[in-house]
Amino acid sequence: MKAIRRLTVRPVLPDPLQPLSDLARNLRWSWHAETRDLFQSVDPGRWAASGRDPVRLLGTVPPARLAELAEDRRFLRRLAAATDDLDHYMTGDRWYQVQPGRLPAAVAYFSPEFGITAALPQYSGGLGILAGDHLKAASDLGVPLVGVGLLYRHGYFRQSLSRDGWQQEHYPVLDPHELPLTLLKEPDGTPARVALALPGGRELRARVWLAQVGRVPLLLLDSDVEENDLGERGVTDRLYGGGSEHRLLQEMLLGIGGVRAVRTYCRLTGHAEPEVFHTNEGHAGFLGVERIAELCDRGMEFDSALEAVRAGTVFTTHTPVPAGIDRFDRELVARHLGPGSELPRIDVERVLRLGMETYPGGEPGLFNMAVMGLRLAQRANGVSLLHGGVSREMFSGLWPGFDAEEVPITSVTNGVHAPTWVAPEVFRLGARRIGVQRAEDALTVGGSDRWDSVADIPDQDIWELRRTLREQLVTEVRERLRASWRQRGAGTAELGWIDDVLDPDVLTIGFARRVPSYKRLTLMLRDRERLTELLLHPERPVQIVVAGKAHPADDGGKRLVQELVRFADDPRVRHRIVFLPDYGMAMAQKLYPGCDIWLNNPLRPLEACGTSGMKAALNGCLNLSVLDGWWDEWFQPDFGWAIPTADGAGTDADRRDAIEAAALYDLLEQRITPRFYERGASGLPDRWIEMVRRTLSLLGPKVLAGRMVREYVERLYAPAAEAHRAMDPDSARALAEWKTRVRAAWPGVSVDHVETSAPAATAELGSTLGLRVRVRLGDLAPDDVEVQAVSGRVDSEDRITAATTVPLKPVGGPDLEGRWVYEGPLGLDRTGPFGYTVRILPAHRLLASAAEAGLVAVPSDELGEAAGLLMR
Repeated sequence: MKAIRRLTVRPVLPDPLQPLSDLARNLRWSWHAETRDLFQSVDPGRWAASGRDPVRLLGTVPPARLAELAEDRRFLRRLAAATDDLDHYMTGDRWYQVQPGRLPAAVAYFSPEFGITAALPQYSGGLGILAGDHLKAASDLGVPLVGVGLLYRHGYFRQSLSRDGWQQEHYPVLDPHELPLTLLKEPDGTPARVALALPGGRELRARVWLAQVGRVPLLLLDSDVEENDLGERGVTDRLYGGGSEHRLLQEMLLGIGGVRAVRTYCRLTGHAEPEVFHTNEGHAGFLGVERIAELCDRGMEFDSALEAVRAGTVFTTHTPVPAGIDRFDRELVARHLGPGSELPRIDVERVLRLGMETYPGGEPGLFNMAVMGLRLAQRANGVSLLHGGVSREMFSGLWPGFDAEEVPITSVTNGVHAPTWVAPEVFRLGARRIGVQRAEDALTVGGSDRWDSVADIPDQDIWELRRTLREQLVTEVRERLRASWRQRGAGTAELGWIDDVLDPDVLTIGFARRVPSYKRLTLMLRDRERLTELLLHPERPVQIVVAGKAHPADDGGKRLVQELVRFADDPRVRHRIVFLPDYGMAMAQKLYPGCDIWLNNPLRPLEACGTSGMKAALNGCLNLSVLDGWWDEWFQPDFGWAIPTADGAGTDADRRDAIEAAALYDLLEQRITPRFYERGASGLPDRWIEMVRRTLSLLGPKVLAGRMVREYVERLYAPAAEAHRAMDPDSARALAEWKTRVRAAWPGVSVDHVETSAPAATAELGSTLGLRVRVRLGDLAPDDVEVQAVSGRVDSEDRITAATTVPLKPVGGPDLEGRWVYEGPLGLDRTGPFGYTVRILPAHRLLASAAEAGLVAVPSDELGEAAGLLMR
């Protein structure tokens, strides 16, 4: 019989065990081994059955066992130690508290998904895992972050396979009362609420759940409340589900409702108000619009409020292709943000202009969330060095007249939270060398360029560790494969072969990620006979573990999954290649350490970062990847292998796949498998072990989320907080008025004449030219602009590369025609074809970059030719 109502019965813990509840509700247990060990000792069987979730565990332990533990002095001592450790972690000074300078009092970090732990399934892939790692690393460093997201009642889907290998989706209902969450409440005990106005006089209401991620509070908005109509209750039903209006409502709730949730949380708890707002992808972009509305309610004009909001906003883009960005019909946005809906006190046309694609090739009828994110943030970044360059090219239309390298989008390369992803066995091996505390500090704070202590670990210990981890993976794979085949309808009698799947002494390759087409799940199947020979090689076999989910609406991705599954079902090879359904954090934490090679073969440059290979590397797994994302930045032959790319303009997609697949097979056959199986004088694979050692010692410190968050603090959060403080109402109004004045006057700004002291078309290295420029500034004054000389090597089309800029100085006042003369030296600091030009840019002390205003004046083509601007 089916229950008509569901409720959660909470256990009553004996008084001595009350601290267990606090430990379970702080998600630090998800990356703190001692706390997990404590919960496991409560009841090992129920711990495993609960999915290693302390909240679920405590709900299943019999009262008799709890009474027994309440009298167990040894357990109580361990409980007291874990409680004291958490208290010290929560209240003691950490890296952030001892930094010089005035850092932000608080930072609000918005993301559509967060991957903290498998016990809180609110993530779909890399974006959410990155956001979770960002919060955890911020907690370890003591950064006063407040996370903001949505609580999806169904999370992301669970994946299984049909008998013929087709992906099946399941959406289990998540009860917040059974998750490691607490409800944010008003002083009178009622749930705290935020509300958004909808067209037609309706309201979208949401309550706020709190997940405590170490020191970092994570606020999750939940629209499944009785006061909402059925449609509004379903706004937070699924991650990345529903149609366009559904997604728009989710993003309005995340951005607008999220700001209101932060204000409510700070009011109720006394937490410092954020000085910086960080938007992780464009989904939360409406947070800037809400903050503008807040300032307008205090009497500021829209333009002044826009400048004040921009100063304290950081925007991170993760998308290397325009198709990956959320875009909404302009009229849909206008209906939800116009009169009679949310934010009626702001002119909706002003809001719409923030997201309009008003650049060549854009679609003016669409509202682009990433474009709005960039226009609302004074500081923006991509997530790897290569992705920063891709982003500058992709969004260069927002800064017309500037070369892509000058577009104000920097990069902070992603990192991964080592305590979450490093296997306990790997940590213990390091801790034996340098001690537990130093090992923890190395993994969390980081800061060193290399982990020299890895050099002292004997080869035998490294090789035994690698085999242990491989053996654990083999056990895990067999258990999951058996469960998968049972779901596919197989009987026990059919599954005896699974006992022989994989071998703990065979070179093991891992490939696990989402399954969009650009990640090329099936590239390895390009030449099936060649792959089969690799899998079944008599002396040097390989085995492959594959996992990944296709988006529920992506039938093309599902066909790729089915193609891989059908190959892996072949009795000839099924003991050497497996596909594991329902890829998630719990599986990943076994998969990364257990593999010898981590394979990544996206279409370059479509992988913004690709952090899975980082997690593998921290466990001594070597990377085999296309030079994309982070691997393009940090690849060295010491750490693994680079798959050559065939990305020439004349190479079609099919030929490109064929060339790159052949290169992959060549690497495996000729370089990778021989190195893994060859043995030195000691009987060990000496050269392979040395690569593992170098991966850990040289690559390990680079890939840490601690390094990433420290970069965000130093390069983005601290400058944004400083800009926020400088942007008081008077300064914001003055900057807005200045921008309006400059934009109106800019058509009257021009470069009229350029002359140089160069005697000929050649000059000696190290010499200096005198540059004299006449410019018209129209209604502007020299204080409003900077006149620059731009110089560097030139390519065959006379484009300046690796440019150097030097400001020129005005000489005297304007002439009778209103022209100003600027002069300055131009140093010839490099040989070969050399060129220069001049340009005029707006200049103001509160601009974060010279390109921020998007205005530039350069010489006309005729003037450039007449002045001989290029020297050869």
